[in-house]
Amino acid sequence: MIRLITATALLALAAPAFAQTAPAAGTAADGSAPVQRIRNVQLKAGEPCPKGAADEIVVCGTLEEPYRIPKTLRETKPSAATQSWVNRAATIDEVGRVAGGLPDTCSSVGTGGQTGCNQRLIREYTAEKLEERRKATTVP
Repeated sequence: MIRLITATALLALAAPAFAQTAPAAGTAADGSAPVQRIRNVQLKAGEPCPKGAADEIVVCGTLEEPYRIPKTLRETKPSAATQSWVNRAATIDEVGRVAGGLPDTCSSVGTGGQTGCNQRLIREYTAEKLEERRKATTVP
């Protein structure tokens, strides 16, 4: 009895989905003719989007900086070759301290490793805020 009620309820919930109609795949939104071509156009600022033919959809996008490498492909993190020797030495020193479980390293290894977790969080927060301030004051 409970199964019959559950099955009836599930069928009643799915009924509105069967009543909806959608255009066939590859047809225009108004259902007039199938779409033969989809064209993607990148425009400079201020240019109008071109009109498509009857069997064509035109997708327009604007270029923010047309003569630069796209932001997704730019290298955001500095590589070892672009860092100073002081930064590289500090990184090597920190890696060695964490691996050895020395105090103030926020490492799970060693007796004094846990004392550096708060200091690390403060250093990361300060560096993040300095970077945000630098980006805010830098003119693109």
